[in-house]
Amino acid sequence: MRLYRLITEPDTPEFCHRVTQALNRGWELHGSPSTTYDATKGVTICAQAVTKYVPDEEYTRETKLGAY
Repeated sequence: MRLYRLITEPDTPEFCHRVTQALNRGWELHGSPSTTYDATKGVTICAQAVTKYVPDEEYTRETKLGAY
């Protein structure tokens, strides 16, 4: 099965830690990161898509993406 996640976080070191953690768990970057500005909160929000191939598993809506 191929899995997809979109990691989002305000533009702080925590965003980079979350993406780094995903990479170290076997996820791969999918495309470029994106940013947007949330004017109501006064913060920049970052997003990075990641994908992962998991052999011999079948995807269901109950699949816990964070478990991989």
